Amino acid sequence: MITGATKSKVDAIWQRMWEGGITNPLDVISNLTYLMFMRSLDEKELETERMEAMLGVEQPHIFPEVFVNDRNEEIAGKEIRWSYFKDKPAEDMYMIVDRFAFPFIKSLGDSSAFSKAMENATFGFPAGKPTLLERAVTGVEELLAGFDEHIGDLGDLYEYMLSKLSTAGKNGQFRTPKHIRDMMVKMIDPKPGELICDPACGTAGFLISAAEHIRSEHEDEMGTSDWDRFTGADATNPQFTGFEIDQTMLRISAMNLMLHGVDAPDVRYLDAVSQKNQVSSKFDVILANPPFTGSVDVEDINKGLRAIVDTKQTELLFVALFLRMLKLGGRCACIVPNGVLFRSNSKAYRHLRKQLVEEQKLEAIIYMPSGVFKPYSGVSTAILVFTKTDAGGTDNVWLYSMEGDGFTLDDKRDPDENHDDIPDVLNRWADLGAEADRKRTEKSFMVPKQEIADSDYDFSFNKYAETEYERIEYPPTSEILAELDELNAQMAAGLAELHKMLDGEF
Repeated sequence: MITGATKSKVDAIWQRMWEGGITNPLDVISNLTYLMFMRSLDEKELETERMEAMLGVEQPHIFPEVFVNDRNEEIAGKEIRWSYFKDKPAEDMYMIVDRFAFPFIKSLGDSSAFSKAMENATFGFPAGKPTLLERAVTGVEELLAGFDEHIGDLGDLYEYMLSKLSTAGKNGQFRTPKHIRDMMVKMIDPKPGELICDPACGTAGFLISAAEHIRSEHEDEMGTSDWDRFTGADATNPQFTGFEIDQTMLRISAMNLMLHGVDAPDVRYLDAVSQKNQVSSKFDVILANPPFTGSVDVEDINKGLRAIVDTKQTELLFVALFLRMLKLGGRCACIVPNGVLFRSNSKAYRHLRKQLVEEQKLEAIIYMPSGVFKPYSGVSTAILVFTKTDAGGTDNVWLYSMEGDGFTLDDKRDPDENHDDIPDVLNRWADLGAEADRKRTEKSFMVPKQEIADSDYDFSFNKYAETEYERIEYPPTSEILAELDELNAQMAAGLAELHKMLDGEF
């Protein structure tokens, strides 16, 4: 999450660009994103140079010795780096960025997902106003120079910029906070070589969290083939796949993944629930926060999904999609609105819940507090964790009711370490054997499959939780009255002494 000071800096840059004539909000977002990416690439190159100096071993570099643009003009690779052109006079800076630096970032990755996403990208700063670019570059430098990590997640900044649009979140597309993504990834524990997908990837947050987890937990055990899948060098089986229907988000996701060592993911423009998506039984892991609201054109819905659940509600179609796209034994952690858990006025909702219990292995439901997605939405959500078996396997389902996620649940979302259930969720998940003995009055417990079936496949937490009422014993009325009489006597004596003091008799 970004701070108020960071938001103010973004607002200031936005205002400069608006005053300079770039008035389309999406153009502002796109051009600021390109500049942030250029700076992040330079930071990554600086880190490579530090490693090279420390180890004395040559490392792979981002920038070439010489770059040739599409006009066949040459420039030294160092001159298209942010650290070189950021302090140049406005006219020189504009020439370098327009004719060399921007064409260079478009060419990254050759025929990769990144270059495809950037194919129609245009440099949006007007040629007659080089000082506008200069002011934007200065603003971005001031903005990113304060970040603790050199290579951060551009998605947080992008999400704030997107929130400035009147259309932000209209389709239920909300960025999942990093700490929630990381919790879900730790629960699923993706391994080296496993194929991972987010069919509604947005800015690729889940894929980035998965990549960070694999590197931090399993890097020592990764072989050459694992690394080839991780980076995308193995083009036949890249480890990370994402689908997105917003071209700007697609560019952000490609940039984000490249900055995290995933050079050639399979990230593409595709409506995941449409007939164009024919992917089936491919992935080991799916991590997702699909759109919560809206419906799609019935004629365009993939017929295979309608066979799983007959509906046009996106929140149900995506869960059905996850089941189709997973391999047997594949694992999924996905966020759903609470209505998916208990709605009974539609057969489709109950039918999908029954499928998860009877035909797959439903393992856990984590109920999150309603403020997790503020300030964009106060919607109540839950995390479903299940394994695809197509043959049942649900035994006991673990339920956990989160009361806090480490941040206040109002629009400010300030840090609140005293109300953070995430460490407890992960500790209890790691030792589910101990959960069998927990009482239904606690925040987590196990529910047998048969009890869920007997409850008509209702996934509501309160359906299974028990409320513990404490009997309070009060003293007899006579005793209470005697205490009141004593208090009145003490008060009367005190008043009498006060009167004496005032009359000079004390």
